[in-house]
Amino acid sequence: MITLELLFAAALNHLLEDEPWARDRLAPFAGESFELRSPPLPSLSFSVAGDGCLRPAGEAEQRSLTLTLGPEALAALLKGEDHFLRAIEISGNTRFANEVLYLFRHLRWDAEEDLATVLGDAPAHRLAGWARDFAASQKDALVRLADSFMEYAVEEKRLLVRRSGFEEVERGVAQLRDALERLEKRVERLAR
Repeated sequence: MITLELLFAAALNHLLEDEPWARDRLAPFAGESFELRSPPLPSLSFSVAGDGCLRPAGEAEQRSLTLTLGPEALAALLKGEDHFLRAIEISGNTRFANEVLYLFRHLRWDAEEDLATVLGDAPAHRLAGWARDFAASQKDALVRLADSFMEYAVEEKRLLVRRSGFEEVERGVAQLRDALERLEKRVERLAR
């Protein structure tokens, strides 16, 4: 039976097969396993094989590392890779985590190359260009939608406050606190 973990392991191994340096980085962790959690989606567990490739981890295998993607991970991904990596909660073997996150940063799928083996170079290049353009337009649309929502929430409905407005209120509260302290001292002097 084909499982989600088996499909993901096959896809990740396809990337690893083209990059010997990546397998070399994982090979020292042979026998260790990690779990990727992203609630409400099902968890995925993988073990590192001796050659640095991945296989689905068995139920009985102890997880050396757990990577949890919280609900803020998707928004962080839109902000960029660094924000996304900070949104991942890590528990377990930190050396292993560093290697997995390093591979996430540096291992890239060359979809155009894979398409070229099936379609040929020119059609693959054109199709990959269309896909890049489409992805860029979708990202641009999401950014504009988020900007519009923020403007609506701040300016129209006053559901949120801009940082400058918040800082102004904060300064006012500090001035009021200082004035209240001075008043308390005057009252104490008058009471004596």
